[in-house]
Amino acid sequence: MATKKDLRRLKIKMRIRKRVSGTAQKPRLTVFRSNKEIYAQLVDDVNRVTLAAASSMERGFQKSGTKTDVATLVGKSIAERAKEKGIETVVFDRNGYLYHGRVKALADSARENGLKF
Repeated sequence: MATKKDLRRLKIKMRIRKRVSGTAQKPRLTVFRSNKEIYAQLVDDVNRVTLAAASSMERGFQKSGTKTDVATLVGKSIAERAKEKGIETVVFDRNGYLYHGRVKALADSARENGLKF
């Protein structure tokens, strides 16, 4: 059964997703965070396909420092993969999470490494 906190996040998520949609030229950068890990995906909602993904669970990923430091590395990784695919601009989807802490660190890192949103 979902907790009040989960239901609140899902309501916010649905409110965001009504307005935010990605295309092949300008995909949606979506973030998911669990208690230990953080994940980022570039999604083309028109064709319903993931264009690129990065997470802290990948092989060879250096998990040193705090969870915020790890989120910064994931942001850098997703920006590099987007550049490889020729993607420069994205639409940011915080997935119902507050734009604070790990989510903000990932977004700032992606911006610093060349993504525009």
